[in-house]
Amino acid sequence: MLEKTFEPQAAEPRLYAQWEESGLFAPRAAAQTDGAADAYSIVIPPPNVTGSLHIGHALNNTLQDILARYHRMKGKAVLWLPGTDHAGIATQMVVERQLAAGGNIGRRDMGRDAFIEKVWEWKAESGGTIVRQLRRLGASCDWSRERFTLDEGLNAAVRKVFVQLHKDGLIYRDKRLVNWDPHFQTAISDLEVEQREVDGAYWHFAYPLADGVTYEHPVAFDEDGKATEFETRDFIVVATTRPETMLGDTGVAVHPEDERYAGLVGKFVTLPITGRRIPIVADDYADPTKGSGAVKITPAHDFNDFGVGKRAGLAALNILDAFARIVADDVPEIPAELVGLDRFAARKAIVARAEEDGWLREIEKTKHVVPHGDRSGVVIEPWLTDQWYVDAHTLAQPALAAVEAGATVFEPKSYEKIYFEWLRNIEPWCISRQLWWGHRIPAWYGPNGEIYVAETEEDAREQAMADYDSEVVLTQDEDVLDTWFSSALWPFSTMGWPEKTEDLERFYPTSDLVTAADIIFFWVARMMMMGLHFMDGEVPFKRVIINGLVRDEKGQKMSKSKGNVIDPLGIIDELGADPLRFTMAILSGTRDIKLSKQRIEGYRNFGTKLWNAARFSQMNEARRVEGFDPAAVEQTINRWIRGELTKAERAVSEAIEGGRFDDAAGALYRFVWNVFCDWYLELAKPVFNGADEAAKAETRAMTAWTLDQTLKLLHPVMPFITEELWAELGKEGPARDGLLIGAEWPVLPDAFVDASAEAEIGWLVDLVGEIRGLRAEMNVPPSAKPPLAFVAPDAATAERIARHRDLILTLGRVSEVGSAEAAPTGAVTFVSGGSTIALSLAGIIDLTAERARLEKEIAAFDSDIGHVNKKLGNPNFVSRAAPEVVDEQRAKLAEAEAGKVKLQAALARLSEIG
Repeated sequence: MLEKTFEPQAAEPRLYAQWEESGLFAPRAAAQTDGAADAYSIVIPPPNVTGSLHIGHALNNTLQDILARYHRMKGKAVLWLPGTDHAGIATQMVVERQLAAGGNIGRRDMGRDAFIEKVWEWKAESGGTIVRQLRRLGASCDWSRERFTLDEGLNAAVRKVFVQLHKDGLIYRDKRLVNWDPHFQTAISDLEVEQREVDGAYWHFAYPLADGVTYEHPVAFDEDGKATEFETRDFIVVATTRPETMLGDTGVAVHPEDERYAGLVGKFVTLPITGRRIPIVADDYADPTKGSGAVKITPAHDFNDFGVGKRAGLAALNILDAFARIVADDVPEIPAELVGLDRFAARKAIVARAEEDGWLREIEKTKHVVPHGDRSGVVIEPWLTDQWYVDAHTLAQPALAAVEAGATVFEPKSYEKIYFEWLRNIEPWCISRQLWWGHRIPAWYGPNGEIYVAETEEDAREQAMADYDSEVVLTQDEDVLDTWFSSALWPFSTMGWPEKTEDLERFYPTSDLVTAADIIFFWVARMMMMGLHFMDGEVPFKRVIINGLVRDEKGQKMSKSKGNVIDPLGIIDELGADPLRFTMAILSGTRDIKLSKQRIEGYRNFGTKLWNAARFSQMNEARRVEGFDPAAVEQTINRWIRGELTKAERAVSEAIEGGRFDDAAGALYRFVWNVFCDWYLELAKPVFNGADEAAKAETRAMTAWTLDQTLKLLHPVMPFITEELWAELGKEGPARDGLLIGAEWPVLPDAFVDASAEAEIGWLVDLVGEIRGLRAEMNVPPSAKPPLAFVAPDAATAERIARHRDLILTLGRVSEVGSAEAAPTGAVTFVSGGSTIALSLAGIIDLTAERARLEKEIAAFDSDIGHVNKKLGNPNFVSRAAPEVVDEQRAKLAEAEAGKVKLQAALARLSEIG
């Protein structure tokens, strides 16, 4: 007999160990009859080796595991390939902090080789945390194929790709602006930049015009915006949030259609402090409606200014070193007292100088967004430096064409827009990082600066021999590759490329990729580019399923500072993995998933409902029977549940195949809770307790068979509780063939849907549902059993009444079921199954009190409706409030209006009674 409750804390580790030991996580052996459709593959988005399982991981990996378990049960050879990312900057930071905490010397004093050795030691000791945590979630990855982006096989793939792209002219070295982290002294990707709103200021500076030039500047305007007064100026005002960058200004931009400055284009200003003569240029980047309409241009320290500088032919002068200190290498006229100052100290000094010399016109306090390094927390500088780049524009063209042609599809399709927009406006991809932990760039420098790109130093030396008569000392590039570079090769490098492996032959291209929207361009697009280039034009995956972002119950982004983070491991400790997985699945259909612990607890109750149903079945001797044939059942309820199960299987299968995990979970919930537990088992009770032994035997066998099929359908979403029930229920009846994870997905023919049984039981279910709804609506006490009468029923209805009278009495909680030519006095009527039915409530409810209650609740709804309508009718509220707040108010309005309609119907029914 089953225990009273399922104990996930004890069962889950035991069950997971059984799965791993079974070998079923690995793809089944290939069969001679296998075709391309008999394989299913998916590669895990590799989490950082430094990471711990967060709620986003829980969502993403739950969805992947549903796909893997489903296709495995469908008989396919399933490869879910796991692995972790070396996470260059994050891992290096962790180890550096660890060294500092232990009182050790820093990495630069330690030296590169010794430091890298320390990182590998850390990886061996602590790098498997997230992999162990994924096991706790139930992830059925093939751990025997686990990869790491720095393992030797992937190293070889990365070197080969770099060298080939360089030969193809698609990797090159260039001096361009990058996001520079002065703390880590490395370029970082946009994904590693965090935009933070901070208190700041616009400093308005008056740059003097050169060569004695003056102009008439408008200072007063009429109501039509036409200038009415002017003043003669020998300066032009610019505003900046970063005064220190003025040292590198090489121009001032105005809009070509800005009449105020039309006569100044082509003239010059004399830059304060340095005395440098810089031109005034016309460029659409300058916005006449913002500030003075004139913009200082610092091409070496601002991404927008870099573009203006390119268009206008302005020099790019670097004024910062790698630590963001002022340098004068490009600008020798910078005063000595500023050289060597930190950027923020230089800012204060320049503002003080501007105030002292009289060219500071205004300080405008403001809040503005400033980029910070997500790891270092320091302000990021756009910095002009030599880096390695990929010609992403050229590689993007096949990646665009593949999605346009449908070779790869996005689910939901709307995300294709993000993909297209980024690829059509793609910039060169900076792939070098000034770190030590990562794939070192396979490029060597000769004594005269020649660059030799090769897979090995030996190959580089061979190249160098062509330039020198004797062997020379080569120095390898100090930089490592952007982590996303190795990740871009993930689908094929993890399967053994560049070798021609069996896995590549069998499982590439992969079937699905499940990932988040925020890395469509950082990862998905780059995998498409690399896969198409190196795998003979084949896409790396046929479908990309984009999962939503998990937020708190109010729609707010989760963050430690807000205290609204839900820890998935804490949830698993307390409630088990299954409720978390089911919640992730059923909420996965929206872009923003509103999650609360209460919702997860609610779906734990769903598991409890299933467990109790299995216990009830056991108590009523519902055991599996050798040779039982569900096609041969005769009892109406058994033919009905067989059809309902078949429809549920179709709905679940179609939803999972379509990547609609919310629909799959919803179909499972409705079948298990509403159909099997609430109706079938209730309808089976009289049979279990009756004297018809044949009906009893058939219903017991049908209950056990249906429960088995239900466990199979539910297993991909809730694997632990279903596996436990599979084992426990298998202790009675014929022996199981093996674990549920390896069981065959239900194969249920269309003929299992029986129209006559569906109509018969559907009539009963609808009738009882109407009775229960009416009782709740009219506030009938649970203990009260009012009489029920069918008004002038036809012969077919009368026969149904006779067949199901006992069930109607029990399930509807009525005292009698009769018929009448007209509705009795004091009864409310309703229609079900084409019949008019009367429920007599006179003397059972207090009509006066009930009418007063309904009127009071309707008035409360009216108040809510008026309050919300007032909010939604306010344009300021709708335009300024957060979208999730507006949506919440609209939902509240719809709920209140529906509630009011329901109560008004109940009030109208009261008038029928008297």
